Order: sequence, then structure tokens, then C-alpha cells
Amino acid sequence: MPHVFEVSELTRSVRDVIESEFPFVWVRGQVVNLSRPGSGHLYFSLRDAEASLAVVWFRGAQGGKALAGGGRYDPLTGEVYETSLAESLADGMEVMVAGRLTVYAPRGTYQLVAELVQEVGEGRLWQEFEALKKDLAAKGYFDQGRKRTLPRHPTRVAVVTAPTGAAVRDFIRIGRERGHGAAVRVYPTLVQGDAAPVGIVRAMLRAVADDWAEVVVLIRGGGSLEDLWAFNTVEVAKAIFASPLPVVTGVGHEVDVTIADMVADVRAATPSHAAQLLWPERAMLAQRLDDVEMAMGRAASRLLAARERELAVLARGLAWLSPARRLERLEAGLASAAGRLSRAGEGWLGGLSRGLEQTAGRLSRRFGPQSLEARREALSRRAAALENAWKMFEADREHRLALAAARLAGLDPKAPLARGYSLTTLARTGKFLRRAGDARPGDKLDIMVYEGRVRAEVVPDDGAPPSGETA
Repeated sequence: MPHVFEVSELTRSVRDVIESEFPFVWVRGQVVNLSRPGSGHLYFSLRDAEASLAVVWFRGAQGGKALAGGGRYDPLTGEVYETSLAESLADGMEVMVAGRLTVYAPRGTYQLVAELVQEVGEGRLWQEFEALKKDLAAKGYFDQGRKRTLPRHPTRVAVVTAPTGAAVRDFIRIGRERGHGAAVRVYPTLVQGDAAPVGIVRAMLRAVADDWAEVVVLIRGGGSLEDLWAFNTVEVAKAIFASPLPVVTGVGHEVDVTIADMVADVRAATPSHAAQLLWPERAMLAQRLDDVEMAMGRAASRLLAARERELAVLARGLAWLSPARRLERLEAGLASAAGRLSRAGEGWLGGLSRGLEQTAGRLSRRFGPQSLEARREALSRRAAALENAWKMFEADREHRLALAAARLAGLDPKAPLARGYSLTTLARTGKFLRRAGDARPGDKLDIMVYEGRVRAEVVPDDGAPPSGETA
């Protein structure tokens, strides 16, 4: 959904756009519907063949205040005006109005707030002004690169102006307040009229020829474009451009910008402003002095702090390298090592003690009275078992021995001897006589009986029983 404006909101927005896009304009037209209310402000419209523009010319912008004896004067520069266009302005006049566009919120219309109103006859001068400005700009008269910086607190100032005008009085007054003993030398000249350009150029040449001043100031009070025309001439522009000294201009009001202002090194809005540019206010100087003093104090503090830090670093380094510090470090290292050794010994002893306690516990659990009693009972049981086993083993062995003895007895060759058998060996061979044919007559026989031996000799078998021989 698009944004819906309130009336006042939209009016403010339009006003902001108009005031930013048209901060200062010149408009030419015919005066119609002129109104002079009791407030002193003037309201009229500028009209041409196709359009109309509302204009308000406030009283404060109508060329100064009224004098008691007649005429008007500028409260800023003191310039006296014999007549004011505001007084003679009338419907039907062709004028050029300089000012700023704005929006009058109560009626929702835009209007021109006039700062300066001139008769159209001056428009021709304005065209000449634009042509000269274009020509000098092409020749580099306005280049910012050639602008020179004003000397700080100049003590010798040449002022080119009318010697009896309010502009020079205001300039000198401000110079006395701010100049701190600066000298001002006035080079009088006409500042209005046909002879003014030549006079201004001569005054500037004198100021340069004297070789006294540090800066040249060209000032004049406010006036119409025609009144200020001397400062829009090529002669004055060339004199400023050729000046070996820096030139400050303060011509007319703030809205008056002349060719001289564009060529000068520095343009002041008014004559008083020219003096203010040359000499700053004492309070500002005092404030600046205070700023410098505080800056120096801060710099000194930073410098001292930096030196203190460096000194502290060097002191720590020196202390670190000193023999006493070295001994202290060694003592500290020794104490630390002793502490570690003590803690290690205590730890080792503690561990050993805990190990012993654990071993004692294990021994107690393993070899304590209860353990010994249990072991004794176990040992008794094992001894009884061993004894039983031994008895069984012994009985088994005795049984097996008896069996073996019986088998051995069965295998004993002499056992049959008890039953009347005998063993006969040949004496000559020592072998058992197993067959009768193995014996020959005359062989000696060794006969083993159950108890003892019998010797015999083989005799021929003649059917007679052999005679025995006993050993």
C-alpha cells in the first residue's frame, strides 16, 4: 500500500526539496499586486507573459534601517542609502529579485523570499558582469591554484577604500580589538562612480610600491549593482591579479559577489568580515592557546609515561643481570628443588609405606593366625590324606611286591631244586647240560641240588649204573 501523506508532512517534504534545490536564485519579472502592510514587509508577484511568482520582501532585507534625519543605513557596514528601492517599488516596474525559494505552509504555495531587488535597468550591467566573468575565468583569473594564503596575524595592512566611509571605520575598529598592535595604512580612493576603477588601481599600486604592507584589503560598503560596478571592471581585476601582495576583498553585503571578489585571494562577505578574517578573535586565540597548552601537556605526559616504561624495563633488566638477583634466583631455584625433592621423598616414603601396609595386609591375610590355622588344618588334612595315600601306596606296593616276589619266586631256577630237581653244567664249558649227547665220557659234571653241589664224571653207558661222586 503506498504511503499516505498528511498535508503538513507533504508540505514539509516539498519545502525541503525546493529549498535544497533552489538555495539562491535570480528572477526577472514585472511587479504586480504590490501590498504594503503595516509590518513594513512587501508582498507582490513577479509576472511575465506566461507565469506568476509570489514574492515576499521582509523589512529586514530592504536595505538597512531608517536614519533620524532621513535616508537609510546598513547596520552591518554602516553604509548610508539616500533612497531605497523598497520605498519606490510600484506595480508595473521591471525588477530582478535575488533570494531563496521556500513554501508558505498555511496556503501551501511556494514563494520567493527576496534578499535583493534591483531595477531591470541593472540587468544590462548584470549581462556585462557575466560576460567579463566568463572571459576572466577563461584566462585563469579565478583559479584556486593561484590563491595565496593570508599571513597569520599581519602587523602591517594596507586598506584601499574611501577614507570617510563607515566601512573603513568598522575595519579599523575591529583591527584595534583584534589586531594586537597591528598597523593599518589607508590608501584613499573613490569606490563608486566612473573614476573609481582608476582610483582603486592607483591606490593598489601605491600600496605595492611602498613595500610596507603584508596584505592589501579592498573594501566598500553595500549598494546596488551599479554602485558596486567599479569592482566589476577589468582594470581592478587586473590590478588584483597582478598584485604581489595577497589581496582580501570585502565589498558590499554577503549576497554581493563582484569580479574583484572572484580574483582576490580571499573574499570576505563584508568589510567587517575582512577584518575578522585577518585577525581572529582574542577569545578564539585564548582558546587555541589553551588547546595548544593542553596538547603539549598530553604530549609531555605521553612522553614521560613512555620514558618511565622504558626506565622500568631497563631497571628490570639490570635487576635481572645483577649478582644479587642471580643469587636470589639460585636460592629460589635451590629452595624449589629442595621442596620438590622433599615432596618426592615424602611421596616415595608414603608409597613405600602404603606398599608395606598393603604387603603386611596381604601377609596378614595370607600368613596370619587365621590363615595359619586354616593352613594347619589344611596341612593336617593333607597329611592325613598323604598318610592314607602312603598307606594305600605302601599296601599297593607290598601287594605288588608280593606278587612280584611270587612271580620272581616262580621264575627262580633254583625253586624246582627244592622239589628234587637239579641243574647240571659241564665243567669244561660251564653251560647247562640239556641233552645227554652233550656229555662225553670223562666229562666232569657240576650238579646243583637244592642244598649244595654234586660233582660227577660221565662214564660210558654200559648198562651199569654209574658210580656217583660227591663233592
